[in-house]
Amino acid sequence: MQLSALEIVRRESLQKLRELGINPYPAEEFKTTTTILEITSKFDVFEGKEVVLAGRMMSRRIMGKASFAELKDASGRMQIYVNRDEISSEDDSTMYNTVFKKLLDMGDIIGIRGEVFKTKVGEVSVNVKELTVLSKSLRPLPVVKTDADGKVHDAFSDAEQRYRQRYVDLIVNDHVKETFIKRTKITNSMRDFFNKKGYLEVETPILQPIPGGAAARPFVTHHNALDMPLYLRIANELYLKRLIVGGFDAVYEFSKDFRNEGMDRTHNPEFTVMELYVAYKDYNWMM
Repeated sequence: MQLSALEIVRRESLQKLRELGINPYPAEEFKTTTTILEITSKFDVFEGKEVVLAGRMMSRRIMGKASFAELKDASGRMQIYVNRDEISSEDDSTMYNTVFKKLLDMGDIIGIRGEVFKTKVGEVSVNVKELTVLSKSLRPLPVVKTDADGKVHDAFSDAEQRYRQRYVDLIVNDHVKETFIKRTKITNSMRDFFNKKGYLEVETPILQPIPGGAAARPFVTHHNALDMPLYLRIANELYLKRLIVGGFDAVYEFSKDFRNEGMDRTHNPEFTVMELYVAYKDYNWMM
C-alpha cells in the first residue's frame, strides 16, 4: 500500500505514542457524562461544572503553554481550552508538550474531563483538566475552513468523493448528518402509524428461487447445500400477499430490494422499499 507523506507521519506518531506507554486504541469503556449540544444549549446549567466528553479533534490552535482546539461529537462542535499546567504534572509536561502539541492530529478521537466556562468573547468552552487518547487517526481529513464572513474554503464538495466516502462526508460536512436523522424519523413515523392501526411488520425472504413482483433483472447467486441458483429479490410483493392469503389482515415491510440494471445518483442497485397489504380493501382505499 502506497502511503502519503502525511500518512507516514501519522504512523510515526502512532509508534511514538506506544513508546510513551499510551495505548492509541484502548479497549476499555470511556464513560461520558453529557454531550456538546446539551452544554451549549444549557450553559447556565453546566457553567462551572465538571463534564466528561469524547469526540474528534477537528482543529487546534497552539499558543505557547495554552492552546485551543475544536471537539466534535455526534451532537455538535465546541471549543476546548488546553493548558499545559492543567493536563501535565509539575515534573512531567509530556502530555501537553509532546502528546497534545506533536503527536495528536486533526481527526484523532480524544476524551476530555474539564470544567465548563465561557471565554471573554462569549464562546462556551471546556477547560480541560485531563485528556485521554481514544483513537489515533491514520488518514488525514479534508481541511475545510470557514472565514469570519462565513465563507467556506476548500470545501469537501466533489460529488464522486462524497458518495464513495460517505463517512468522510459525514465528518466534515455537518449538514449531511441531518439527512440520515430525517430518514430515520420518517421511517419511525411510518412504523408508528401502521403499528397503531394494528398492522404487522414482517420480514420476507431476500434469497428467492423465483424473483417476482416486478419486471427487472435480478442478481444471481448459488446455494451450495441445495446446489441450486437463487436470486436476490427484486420485490417483496408476492411474499407479503401470501401472508394475507395465510390469514393476516394487514402486513407491511421495510425491505431491501436489488435490481441488476442501470444506475445513477438516484437509482441504486440496492434500495429500500416499504410495501403494505391490507385485506378487504380496493385500489381507491390504497391510494
